[in-house]
Amino acid sequence: MASQQERAQLDRKAQQGETVVPGGTGGKSLEAQEHLAEERSRGGQTRKEQIGTEGYKEMGRKGGLSTGDELGGERAAAEGIEIDESKFRTKT
Repeated sequence: MASQQERAQLDRKAQQGETVVPGGTGGKSLEAQEHLAEERSRGGQTRKEQIGTEGYKEMGRKGGLSTGDELGGERAAAEGIEIDESKFRTKT
């Protein structure tokens, strides 16, 4: 863990617009960047819990097919790749 002096130095850099915490882009203080990074790291896990492991994998397959010109679902349909969207349902 960083000392008080190191944290103060990192906080000054963050206030000048520098990213000092991986994933903390946009935070205007060290504390804000730490909070952003924590929330972003939990986001994928939360989504995985919501739609389940199989749904999360299917969502990744579909997203991996995306190109600059067309969405993953469009490309899958054009190439005959089956995506089981029933697995996307949110668990209740």
